[in-house]
Amino acid sequence: MAEIEIYNLCKNYGDVKALDNLCLSVEKNGFYGLIGPDGAGKTSLMRIITSLILPDSGEISVGGLDPVKDYKKLRLKLGYMPGKFSLYPDLSVEENLRFFAGVFGTTINENYHLIKSIYSQIEPFKNRRAGKLSGGMKQKLALCCALIHKPEILILDEPTTGVDAVSRREFWDMLNEIRSYGITILVSTPYMEEAVLCDTVSLLFKGKVVESGTPKEITSRYSSTIYSVKTDNIPLALKVLRNIPGLMSVNSFGQNIHLVFKDENHSEQEITNFLTANNILDAELSRIKAGIEDSFIDYILKENKN
Repeated sequence: MAEIEIYNLCKNYGDVKALDNLCLSVEKNGFYGLIGPDGAGKTSLMRIITSLILPDSGEISVGGLDPVKDYKKLRLKLGYMPGKFSLYPDLSVEENLRFFAGVFGTTINENYHLIKSIYSQIEPFKNRRAGKLSGGMKQKLALCCALIHKPEILILDEPTTGVDAVSRREFWDMLNEIRSYGITILVSTPYMEEAVLCDTVSLLFKGKVVESGTPKEITSRYSSTIYSVKTDNIPLALKVLRNIPGLMSVNSFGQNIHLVFKDENHSEQEITNFLTANNILDAELSRIKAGIEDSFIDYILKENKN
């Protein structure tokens, strides 16, 4: 059963198409990820779902309600955490939480079980002003405020942007715990590696859903051969590898470089010899399976050719 249904959704800002006939379906109690770069349309979509802006056209149902006609009822069902910290910086941690509980006619005690494991991490700082918290602490407080009224659907717009890697990992662990309460989660992120933590993923590009499915389904559709090159000199290796014959794409992935060729007629030995001939002597080469980011880059390359 779908909790969120979207058909041919469009939103324009002047001549810019933020959403272009977008279609999406999020199952009840599911953990759904929207993955895409800046400008893909993620925030516009989230704001339409939460009734904060109006679509230009298309059909949308959230929790069985129309965000345009039934926005007052819908907002009682939703927990929303925008990308930018939007709590009251001059109120303390506890004052912010009490305020949001009061807005929804509940109390901290009534739904404390939902936020206990999260709030316990920031409770020692409950009297500190929210604006003085670290990025990770602000994130946890914002999540507590979004959950305190026990929403049926939790909407998170790029919640881990600008947060350190450890806090990002902790945040996703917290989301997995929240799932156990039967809350449908829709989260957007520009970080492709976070996609594997969701049940279902949609890749957004230029306002359209270009791929949907489980992370495994999406990566299984990738048909090209990928080699990973590990070296201490990434900039030089990138420069050199761009000249290798038969190359389709070369991109850096952290401490590695991913090479994709137009055909299968390339052996590891040939690539190693090419690197050695160009004074890249420390390279470690291996053939790997595609990840979500490889699949996304592959789509963009094909799209640019058309």
